[in-house]
Amino acid sequence: MEKCTIVVPCYNEEEAVPLFYEAVEETLKDMPIKIEYLFVNDGSKDGTLNILRELSEKDPDVHYISFSRNFGKEAAMYAGLKESDGDYVVIMDADLQDPPDLIPSMYESVINEGYDCVATRRVDRKGEPPIRSAFANLFYLIMHIIAKVDMVPGARDFRFMKRTMVDAIVDMGEYNRFSKGIFGWVGFETKWVPFENRKRVAGKTKWSFFKLFQYSIEGIVAFSTAPLVWSSILGIIFCAIAFAALIFLFVRALIFGDRVDGWPSLACMITLSAGIQLFCSGIVGMYLSKTYLEVKGRPIYIVKEKK
Repeated sequence: MEKCTIVVPCYNEEEAVPLFYEAVEETLKDMPIKIEYLFVNDGSKDGTLNILRELSEKDPDVHYISFSRNFGKEAAMYAGLKESDGDYVVIMDADLQDPPDLIPSMYESVINEGYDCVATRRVDRKGEPPIRSAFANLFYLIMHIIAKVDMVPGARDFRFMKRTMVDAIVDMGEYNRFSKGIFGWVGFETKWVPFENRKRVAGKTKWSFFKLFQYSIEGIVAFSTAPLVWSSILGIIFCAIAFAALIFLFVRALIFGDRVDGWPSLACMITLSAGIQLFCSGIVGMYLSKTYLEVKGRPIYIVKEKK
């Protein structure tokens, strides 16, 4: 019988994990394939690991990996994909914002319609702060314009994949990971399934606005060199402005003599150009730092315990 491994990254989800397990068990009890779980404990500081141990003792189809510390969701997803051995793999969050009732239809699409992957996207952001939703939409717009991968607005990590696609993702062992971009970069036939936003079943989100902003910057840097091009273009524009201003000042001095007024505007121009230079240097620094981390060759995660 074919097997499907459900990979579940967890960070401080002791309240959500039992509810997640019960909901998925009830929903998938009639699936024609074997279902097993692979929870990835991403250095939780609550009782998540104890809950996973109990579930593993009770159900032989429940397995877990526990990191030595918090390495982040990207590392947890990579570890889950790498350690999974199912013919199919599903990635889900433990908070039940990813509806398990979609899995049977996702499986049918892969089996009967010839897709390698069925991915999900949210069609609304009910319950989110407006500013957070606005920045999320702006991020997807920017990625659509500058990135070399297919980024669908509202895309979730929740997806049902064939083993061939999973193996391709695992082979991309880069340290700086942005899975939404990696899923698009590897290609394969993908069907998108829309669903309405759902609230967490328990606990609180671990994603603050600042963390999401950092994550979006990493995504842009990981899958586009456009910021480097933009910084070069800005440099050319400001050089042209400076050259034009120099000619203007020279001609004015010849006609009207040397005057000292206008220093406030000059100070503003100097401050602006200095800010642009620092901004462009920061962009170059971002790419350089990512290269530095890749060259060091550190492991993406470290396993402390597994079963």
